Amino acid sequence: MTTMVSARVDPTDPKLIAPLWHTGLLLTIFVGLALVGALFQHRAGVDPGMLQQHSNMVPLYVSLLALEWGLFLYVRKGVRLTGFSLRTLIDGRWTNASRVAVDISLALATWVLWTLVQLLWDHVSGPSHAASIQILLPQGVAENVLWIAVSISAGFCEELAFRGYFQRQFAALAHSRWIALFAQAALFGISHGYQGTEACARIAVFGLLFGALAMWRNSLRPGMLAHAWGDIASGIIGI
Repeated sequence: MTTMVSARVDPTDPKLIAPLWHTGLLLTIFVGLALVGALFQHRAGVDPGMLQQHSNMVPLYVSLLALEWGLFLYVRKGVRLTGFSLRTLIDGRWTNASRVAVDISLALATWVLWTLVQLLWDHVSGPSHAASIQILLPQGVAENVLWIAVSISAGFCEELAFRGYFQRQFAALAHSRWIALFAQAALFGISHGYQGTEACARIAVFGLLFGALAMWRNSLRPGMLAHAWGDIASGIIGI
């Protein structure tokens, strides 16, 4: 992680943390991936036979690891171009054990809240089972180990990108932290188009919750912990 020292972003006077072309290109990539994922989800719904068997997920998980850390490198490059650093995005340094304990407690509380929201959503609208999701879940030791690695990477890299990079960049463009909060959540939901329309809506709510946590705590650390554990639990424990 870079050790570049830079000024903190003042939320009352937000500045662009990356060039506009850099943000535009990243937006285009996410929208493109969402369209491809949505097309695959549609094809899976039309032809369920293509998803009847669980194939070896190891190559896919390795590819996802590469994508997550490619996202990390892209975000790091963008903020460096304007003189900021990853420390600026993450913030909330762990200077003592009590701060670590508080962030872990907040992460646990956030995960519990999100789990309750999902249970309520399922009760109201019924559980969502996207056609392309079930076959992605891990089976066997190797896949479970890689799933944990992917989940930890997603917790770090996606929180850095959406609640760090996009939320601050949108705040600078719109001159409103609240518009930025909803904009990054919508983008977060859309970027998961491969999971189906209803899942995108749920994930957008997830993005709102984690964005609000980052804005209130002025740190990505508790959200990173909660995100990583949530992904681990959903794949291995089924929560």
